[in-house]
Amino acid sequence: MKLPVKTLDNADAGEIELSDAVFALAPRADILHRVVTWQLAKRRSGTHKVKGLGEVRGTTKKPYKQKGTGRARQGSLRSPQFRGGGVAMGPVPRDHGFDLPKKVRALGLRHALSSKAADGKLIVLDAARTDSHKTRALVKRLADLGISSALVIDGEALDPNFALAVRNIPLIDVLPAQGANVYDILRRDTLLLTRDAVARLEARLT
Repeated sequence: MKLPVKTLDNADAGEIELSDAVFALAPRADILHRVVTWQLAKRRSGTHKVKGLGEVRGTTKKPYKQKGTGRARQGSLRSPQFRGGGVAMGPVPRDHGFDLPKKVRALGLRHALSSKAADGKLIVLDAARTDSHKTRALVKRLADLGISSALVIDGEALDPNFALAVRNIPLIDVLPAQGANVYDILRRDTLLLTRDAVARLEARLT
């Protein structure tokens, strides 16, 4: 498939041929869901923690004698049923991540790219570079392109001025090509790829 190439000033910069194996698949919601769930599970810190009966500080003395009081028998004031006692079966530190085959992860990225292309939300830029690190000038250029929510993916390294200018703009994210992932692509309305990013993504996914 062919797409026009734009500059940051919304001028034409020719055309580019995109690989159908990467950008022209029929998007599958189940694949995208699996990859996004895997990504979000990996992000979880898993550091939630409560104290069990054996970790709560307090006396180990039996509260009262076993029989003759008319009350239920108790062995510890640190039991979960008492105020200040331990928590029964509470959360403990754990890893929430799970394995997902590399082929499924790569397929998910191809489907995410294809979904943006199918929706007309994919724009190819000649380059993502600016002469100034000022945010105001870049905001105007993105507005001229009709962009309010976007992920910009560049080549191996980001242009320092562009990265500085874009980081204060709400709903605009920027990543190098090796950082491209399904979640970040789907959470923004428009996907902007530079020529270099297209070449690297195609080399990675074909």
